[in-house]
Amino acid sequence: MKLKGKKALVTGGSAGIGYAIAWAYAQEGAEVAIHYNASGEAAAALKARIEQNCRTRAICVQANLDSDADIQNMINTVMEELGGIDILVCCAGIDQKISVSDMTMEDFDRMIRIDLRSVVLCNKLVLPAMLEKGFGRIINVTSQLGQIGGIDTAHYSAAKAGVIAFTKSLAREVGRRGVNVNCIAPGPVDTRMFASNPPEWIARKLGELPLGRIGQAHEVAPAAVLLAADPDGNLFVGQTLGPNCGDVML
Repeated sequence: MKLKGKKALVTGGSAGIGYAIAWAYAQEGAEVAIHYNASGEAAAALKARIEQNCRTRAICVQANLDSDADIQNMINTVMEELGGIDILVCCAGIDQKISVSDMTMEDFDRMIRIDLRSVVLCNKLVLPAMLEKGFGRIINVTSQLGQIGGIDTAHYSAAKAGVIAFTKSLAREVGRRGVNVNCIAPGPVDTRMFASNPPEWIARKLGELPLGRIGQAHEVAPAAVLLAADPDGNLFVGQTLGPNCGDVML
């Protein structure tokens, strides 16, 4: 039980990669707060699954990550109900495919608010307690598009690149004070976001992957366990792990 006694908040924990990470954490003994926005039934179902199969505790917490007030209330609620946050995983986000020519500045601003600004605020809000305790693990889920860019995803790629740069900077600030901050940058994974691509794009992408297939959400979760665990994740500081089927090699 690598995370026994730890308390974790996973944003976007009701679906996709976030769901897989929350489940993996519970299996490793962590108490888990499952964040959701609109998918309350899915979050409740995961909570029930954890309670039935894992000897640990789970709670659900709702927040619109486009709202500073909601984010603050989410952090406060988890701190009160779990008694602290040892591990923060920022996994929630949105995507949108649109060319720069067609993109409005409202499109750009909303992407930055949800996929970058909300990550920064969540990180900022959990830091004081982590620094006081002298221990914390922050894992920001970005994307390989933050490393290489993508057609019709300039605002999304910019937000994800911002997450990587922010993570590196914060890791340098707090690494000597017991808080490790890192990223996970998944590549093609079988989630709603990937399935929303046109069939011809999916077929082309499959042909490009050295692994010959896309990943599954449960195959990304072990990277989040690694970064959260002590001593497993102790030497990872400001790093970006890339479970991406070989699509990006750095």
